[in-house]
Amino acid sequence: MNAPTPFTLPTPLAALTGRLPAYPGSLLLVTALNVGVARQLPRDVGDLLRGKRLRIQVRDARVTFDFTWTGAAFAPRARHAETDLCIAASAHDFLLLAQRQQDPDTLFFNRRLVMEGDTELGLVVKNTLDALELPVLDLQQWAPRQVLARLAKLRPGARPADPFVPGAQP
Repeated sequence: MNAPTPFTLPTPLAALTGRLPAYPGSLLLVTALNVGVARQLPRDVGDLLRGKRLRIQVRDARVTFDFTWTGAAFAPRARHAETDLCIAASAHDFLLLAQRQQDPDTLFFNRRLVMEGDTELGLVVKNTLDALELPVLDLQQWAPRQVLARLAKLRPGARPADPFVPGAQP
């Protein structure tokens, strides 16, 4: 399989995303982690993560997400100068990881994924994520047509032919 060509966010977009407040993004990230990861987190890993200051840094977007493991769930944190573990990559590389199109080791050895801080903690996090059954991020499911189709199914009395679904015949 050919490696995808790395993509970097355009500078004007990065300037915009870099001005966004950090907390809402951290809240969204921990919500996703709590839905996809928290229930599967082995107890020994949870014990190691408890209270640690964790950071995901999307370098090209100039966005940073700070969070911690409380022992029961991931929780957002206010940004601090020091962290126990920071994982940094481009938005594209994080997307490739979420879609399972790229191996974290390959990105690490190509210096596209960087872990700073507690090396042991970083290896535990990486190995745990590799071992968990996580859903592959499928961007097609978020295309407007698919989202509207799912919303139409939630409406009371909705039929597949309702005009609410783009492309459907009334």
